[in-house]
Amino acid sequence: MTISNHLQNMLTRRDLLTRCGMGMGTLGLAGLIANPGETIGASKQFSEKLPHFPGKVKRVIHFFLNGGPSHVDTFDPKPMLKKYEGTAPPVSLTTERKTGAAFPSPFEFKKRGESGIEVSELFEKTAEHIDDIAVIRSMTAQVPNHEPSLMLMNCGDSVLSRPSVGTWVLYGLGSENANLPGFIAMCPSGMPVKGGENWQSGFLPGAFQGTYIDSKHTQLEKLIENIRSPHATREIQQRQLDLLEMMNRRHLEEHQDPRLEARIQSFELAFRMQMEAADAFDISQEPKHIQELYGDGVHGRQTLIARRLLERGVRYLQLWHGAGQPWDNHENIEPQHRKLSGEIDGPIAALITDLKQRGLFDDTLILWGGEFGRTPTVELGGSGSVKYGRDHNHYGFTVWMAGGGVRGGTVYGGTDDFGFKAVDRPASVHDFHATILHLLGFDHEKLTYRYAGRDFRLTDVHGHVLHDILA
Repeated sequence: MTISNHLQNMLTRRDLLTRCGMGMGTLGLAGLIANPGETIGASKQFSEKLPHFPGKVKRVIHFFLNGGPSHVDTFDPKPMLKKYEGTAPPVSLTTERKTGAAFPSPFEFKKRGESGIEVSELFEKTAEHIDDIAVIRSMTAQVPNHEPSLMLMNCGDSVLSRPSVGTWVLYGLGSENANLPGFIAMCPSGMPVKGGENWQSGFLPGAFQGTYIDSKHTQLEKLIENIRSPHATREIQQRQLDLLEMMNRRHLEEHQDPRLEARIQSFELAFRMQMEAADAFDISQEPKHIQELYGDGVHGRQTLIARRLLERGVRYLQLWHGAGQPWDNHENIEPQHRKLSGEIDGPIAALITDLKQRGLFDDTLILWGGEFGRTPTVELGGSGSVKYGRDHNHYGFTVWMAGGGVRGGTVYGGTDDFGFKAVDRPASVHDFHATILHLLGFDHEKLTYRYAGRDFRLTDVHGHVLHDILA
């Protein structure tokens, strides 16, 4: 390769090596073109990688309840609210909006399992597995607003645009299946608040970004847009890829752009997905009793698809419950929470049962929760009228974990007598993320990426592993 003196002066050693190789994305694409019958032509950055130490789990599925479910109505019973019903609590419970008297839960709590953990009737089916679940009742966020709290829970920062948790997991572990995206976010009926920001790649390579799927659809062509070409056979597509590879090679000779490499890898993945996606998303292949176990609702179907993706090597799956903020029940919380929990309680329990019988439970991590909780006091309208709902509450709320490496049947931390603020072992979202990475085999302080002259990590400069919930 001949290089002019002028060009030599412009290139660093890294630039020279990168240009000689034409970029990892192009090498991956060239490998696919050279071996069109193979499905292992993915870029090396997607291949499986070893964590810092042997992890307890290989994959993660996160049930994200968008809008903020009420902890005092689900997994954190507060009898004191009944005592002060209709009157102001004896302590100040200042919130973002005007609230009034103590508002006891309209739902019945019962002790469940051998552990005797109290769970609301809203999650009666999930409660059948409470001895496999670690309930964290002392989670805290930073602000009582949806957008920053969504970014904090999903990306580790409430202000700045950062890579999502799924992106960090895929970056750290690589993919088990080169023919499917390693990180998938599913949400029926449209994107949630902030949309793709919640599964963005940030400053990490764009190829690690989550793939969004609108799971309200049942036909593959609508679940995954453009999964099949309406006008080109595979042979024609192969010729198109040949031409595309040549054009990208010429462009990369002049411009080194990681976004182009990410795009090349997206084309490569899309080509391979035609062979496997149709099978992975086809739940009609499941026995009738399994389909009945999950139920025929959209969230049952979404969860069953998720299980099929998990067993095919998808590394991180996030199942959003609703677009907008369905759990954001500022009024009429009793009928709203009852309806919402009825949509996902059965599918969650079905997934745990199904993973156990397939031998996948012990190396899968299941997460549940939203971006914050809700107030123990009733929200008031502008005129002071009672709305029978609850305001946002970031001072203390509940999330839970289950699966490999988790000490089931345990409760970590707690809120005060009214459920307003975490007082026993408060846990931050950074602690939550550090624990997730630990279960996957990573020291959260060492899983870093060099960007803008600094080593960044998911937990920033914070986070402690919650060892008390680990088996």
